[in-house]
Amino acid sequence: MEEVLTNPQSGYYMNRDVFGESGDFITSPEVSQMFGELIGVWAMCLWEQMGKPEKVNLIELGPGRGTLLADLLRGSAKFVNFTKALNINLVECSPTLQKVQYNTLKCEDESVGDEKRTVSKLSGAPVYWHASLVQVPSGFPTIIVAHEFFDALPIHQFQKGSRGWCEKMVDLAGDSSRFRFVLSPQPTASLIFLSKRCQWASAEELEKVEQIEVCPKAMEITEQIADRISSDGGGALIIDYGKNGIVSDSLQAIRKHKFVHILDDPGSADLSAYVDFAAIKHSAMEASDDISVHGPMTQSQLLGSLGINFRVEALMQNCDEKQAESLRTGYWRLVGDGEAPFWEGPDDQTPIGMGSRYLAMAIVNKKQGSPVPF
Repeated sequence: MEEVLTNPQSGYYMNRDVFGESGDFITSPEVSQMFGELIGVWAMCLWEQMGKPEKVNLIELGPGRGTLLADLLRGSAKFVNFTKALNINLVECSPTLQKVQYNTLKCEDESVGDEKRTVSKLSGAPVYWHASLVQVPSGFPTIIVAHEFFDALPIHQFQKGSRGWCEKMVDLAGDSSRFRFVLSPQPTASLIFLSKRCQWASAEELEKVEQIEVCPKAMEITEQIADRISSDGGGALIIDYGKNGIVSDSLQAIRKHKFVHILDDPGSADLSAYVDFAAIKHSAMEASDDISVHGPMTQSQLLGSLGINFRVEALMQNCDEKQAESLRTGYWRLVGDGEAPFWEGPDDQTPIGMGSRYLAMAIVNKKQGSPVPF
C-alpha cells in the first residue's frame, strides 16, 4: 500500500494532482470554503487556550492541494496576532503536490539578510515543507491538523482461520503476471501489532470479528504527535472517515470517483482504509501522561458546534442564486448523512453527506484543558 501510493517513480500521489472533480475523489475542503474556515476557528481557540503564544507551529499532515490551509488563513486574516504568530509547516512527500500547495498558498520566496525563505502572501507567515513529522523543528507550541491523512497510511489485514489469525498477503498468481490475495502460510512479524490491537479490545468485540485491520504507521505517528504536544504544548485535530473501534475489512481503491479492484493496475488508483480511532486514542494515551484525548465526535457535530450554520447564513447574504445553490450543496455534503459514498462523482447531482461517516478527535496537552468543542 505504501509502495503503490508513495513510490518515487510511479506512486499514486507522487506525480499528479489527484484531488477534485477532474481527479479521482473530492475531499471536504474542495467541497466548501467553510470547512477550512471552521478548522481555523478551532485552531484560533486552541491558540487562545495556550495563552496566545507569540510563535506557534501550525503543522498540516498531508495537505493535499493546500485548500484547507488557504481557507484557514483567509478566514483568520483579521485576527492579526494569530496569523503573525504562525510558522506554517507542511508534511508532504509528493513533489507535485508541494508545487500545487506553493501556488494555492500564494507563496513567494524572499531574502531576509543571508537567509532565503518562503512566505504565504495570504498571511505573511513563513512556510516550510518536510517529508515527515519528525523533521519539523520542535520548541514552539504546536497546532497539528490531520485531515484525511491517516486513511492513506498502510494497513495490515488479518483473518481468523482454523490455525488462528493469519495475515492477508499479496502474491503472484500462477501465470506470474497478476496479483492475488493469499493468507500467509506461516506466522508473520506483523502479528505483534495485531496482539497489541487485541489488548485494547474487549472480549465481546473480538468475538464478533473474523477480520481485523491494523495500521502500525498510524500508531507510530500518533505517538510522535503525543510526544510533541507533551513537550511543546498545543494540540492536534484528526478528521477522517473511520470507526471508534476495530475495523474489519475496509481497504478500497478509487479511480475517477468510482470503486475499482484493489489489485487492478496498482499506482493508478487511490488506496485508503477506515481509520481506527480507538487505536489512535490508545496509542496517544500510552505515549504520554501529559496529554488528553477527546472524541471522536462526528464531523457534523464538530462543524455544527464551531458555527457552520451561522457561517452559511452570513455567506448567503452576499451571493447570487447560483452561488447560494453551491453553498447549500456544500453545506449538506459536509454535515448531511448519507450511506452511499460521497465520491460517486461530479455527474451525480444528489449531495451525499459526509457528516456522520467522518469523525473528529482531538489530542491536547492537559495544561490547556478541554479543546473546543469537545
